Amino acid sequence: MNKIFKRNELWLFCILALLAFLVGGSNSSFWSRTNLFSLFKSSVVMGVFALGVLLVIVSGGIDISFPAVAVFSFYITVKYLLYIKFTGSIVMPFVMSMTIGIILGLLNAFLISTFKLIPLIVTLGTGSAVTGFLRAFVGTTTLSNLPQPLIDFSRWNIYTETLADGSVIGFSGSFLIFVALALLVAFILRVTTMGRGVYALGGDQIAAVRAGFPVRKIYYFTYGMAGALAGIAGIIHCSLIRLANPRDLEGIELEVIAAVVLGGASLTGGKGTVLGTILGVFLIVLIKGSLILVGIPTDWQKVTIGVVLITATALTAYRSATHGGR
Repeated sequence: MNKIFKRNELWLFCILALLAFLVGGSNSSFWSRTNLFSLFKSSVVMGVFALGVLLVIVSGGIDISFPAVAVFSFYITVKYLLYIKFTGSIVMPFVMSMTIGIILGLLNAFLISTFKLIPLIVTLGTGSAVTGFLRAFVGTTTLSNLPQPLIDFSRWNIYTETLADGSVIGFSGSFLIFVALALLVAFILRVTTMGRGVYALGGDQIAAVRAGFPVRKIYYFTYGMAGALAGIAGIIHCSLIRLANPRDLEGIELEVIAAVVLGGASLTGGKGTVLGTILGVFLIVLIKGSLILVGIPTDWQKVTIGVVLITATALTAYRSATHGGR
């Protein structure tokens, strides 16, 4: 029982529930289906990003290039599909964007594992290089005439309802993709040998090598998966907002990393769960949505997220010092 009460996920869930009731008490529109559906929809892109960042952080690394990877992936995908006048299955945009993301993620892994470079510097550099290349050689024009399959995907709802005023609300089907990806990452981390290797590498690289884990393969797997998930998140984001903007998603890395750390992942590696990450994402999305509902200017959102990130990091360090890293 004591172990349950010490779990970060339990306390995070309690904070999430308390905040929801406080906001709902001050503004009853919080509990409307329109707002709740909107919050779940808002969590999808950040959640998919967070799953990739979780893998990298648990392995002892860091990746801040994923917004640039996402933008590069979806913008090139959309531009190519418009060029060939694509009208086929939605699978094609997802596969293409994911493939581009994987290639860029593997580039990060190659630089880090081959030249023993610091992940923060590498991903900062590749993110900047990818962004610069995109804007210099591919385009800077915002594309609003998306291929029809992406428009159809943005309209996909697993539940729709017509309100009294005649407006129609829906629960976005993109949330199912987030859930499926979360289950996949949880399975990898908890069941597979590769997942155990990710935790081992983040806990102690020397011990991981002595235990026989393929360190180079783990680097390629984690950063490749982070790139793939960034590509998927990018094409979902592009579809949901029905725009392909090469200047989009700037600054989202702070929110995503805050959600992962808030969920219990240690920036030093070796710790972190998918459930904690999901709860962290929900909390960040709820905080952002709550600030708007209670009338706090959006300029304060970054201040709040920054404070949350510092607090979560401090609490993680405190728990590691007082409970032996449990």
